[in-house]
Amino acid sequence: MHEIIHTRSRVQFSRLAALLLVILLGLALRRFGYAIELPFIVVKYGGSALWGAMVYLLVALLVARSRPAVFAVIALAIAIAVELFRLYHTPWLDAFRLTTAGALLLGRVFSLWNMLAYAIGIAVACICDPVRRAAVGPRR
Repeated sequence: MHEIIHTRSRVQFSRLAALLLVILLGLALRRFGYAIELPFIVVKYGGSALWGAMVYLLVALLVARSRPAVFAVIALAIAIAVELFRLYHTPWLDAFRLTTAGALLLGRVFSLWNMLAYAIGIAVACICDPVRRAAVGPRR
């Protein structure tokens, strides 16, 4: 029993560390991407892919007792809902979207390409999930 609890806490710690790394990478990409002359597509959609990975990791941390595929489906549903929410406009919501927090959390403009980037980020996070890697086992 102790080993199961230890393994779960180690997995959750790995997910938390990955979440913090993804957030830092996303913020760094948005802040310094153009300054170091990365192409627009890398900055824009790389940030969206990292946002999708962040949503996956948050779901995995909160739900914790399910399979990575379930986390991926939930994360994709959340990401698509947030993207569709961009089609809804009110003065207070548009004002929030103009803030840094609003832009990072909700975005400003609806884009189908963002949904594709989210799906890619979620898929990569799912593939790299420590639970999935443990289930697959070591490669020879």
